[in-house]
Amino acid sequence: MNSIERVTRIINHQEADRVPVYPLINSISYKYCGYDYAQWTQDPDKCAESIIKATDELGVDVICSLVDLSIEAADWGMPMKYPKDKAAGPAKGKKLISTVEEYDKIDVLDPTKTPRMSKYIYLVKKLVEERGNEKPIVAFVFGPLGILSMMRGLSDLMMDMFTDKEPIFRAMENITETLIKFCDALIDAGAHAIMFDTLYSSKTIMSPEMWEEFEGDYIQRLAEHVHARGCMVMIHNCGEGIYFKNQIERMHPEAISFLYLPHDCSPPAEMKEKYGHLTTLIGHIDPGFLMTCTEDELRALCRKQIDDYKKDGGFILATGCEYPAPMDDHFARVIIEEACTYGKY
Repeated sequence: MNSIERVTRIINHQEADRVPVYPLINSISYKYCGYDYAQWTQDPDKCAESIIKATDELGVDVICSLVDLSIEAADWGMPMKYPKDKAAGPAKGKKLISTVEEYDKIDVLDPTKTPRMSKYIYLVKKLVEERGNEKPIVAFVFGPLGILSMMRGLSDLMMDMFTDKEPIFRAMENITETLIKFCDALIDAGAHAIMFDTLYSSKTIMSPEMWEEFEGDYIQRLAEHVHARGCMVMIHNCGEGIYFKNQIERMHPEAISFLYLPHDCSPPAEMKEKYGHLTTLIGHIDPGFLMTCTEDELRALCRKQIDDYKKDGGFILATGCEYPAPMDDHFARVIIEEACTYGKY
């Protein structure tokens, strides 16, 4: 059984030969070909080469093409920094939207012609061409509210939500229209799934009602469009107390990648019972835990999560967010080994 066959059975809530495994190794893949993070981020050929080599050497079951969360914002003109040892991000102290009036700077873009989104489309196409017959290729798209907050700053955006909503909604509309075009290009490139990062749908940032008001309709449109194109929808959310219920009702995702339990569940068994038949659970080893644990502690955690979630399919063993960039791949190999041995059905 190859990775596509294995993951397909699991997503259809059927048992496979074993639990699929999917630590988010993008953040360390650049090391496999001797590049630094800045080269890996900005050159899609180097990025593809690195991801493919890491995937082949480690034997993960899914290729997630996550590069960083700034791709979309950069193409609207967000000032960027590209460090050599960690993910790219907005330049410190810089904002693209400094006043409420500047929300109207956010126009609809053509992602096939912008600097970073066009390179990302090329990256996904290259990954599909190289390994798409063997591994599911998951394209990663930051949600519209996350993109807007990156350009405005979270504290100012939250204040604007209470004092001046309409400019926010206008900007969200244009971001969503751009992301529809972006998703179309990624699907045309051959992506098997679009994974939306919906960070703000979690209790550590805002209430479910606020998330519904400011992102719910937009993310629903995106999910419906992706499904209408015959492509899978996935969610990544590493916020604490993720709103599974709201997002499942809005997006009907084939899978959710998460770090913390949903806000309305306590033990893992409750989450499996409540949501395990509605979506596939991807997770949820804490990357922070990897930086302090022993190998035996990691093996025990992998086995506990496999025991908690693997029954009847619908579970992929993974880290709940990116594998720590400063680390080597030893613990990634441990996670993969446990899925391949202890995770057998």
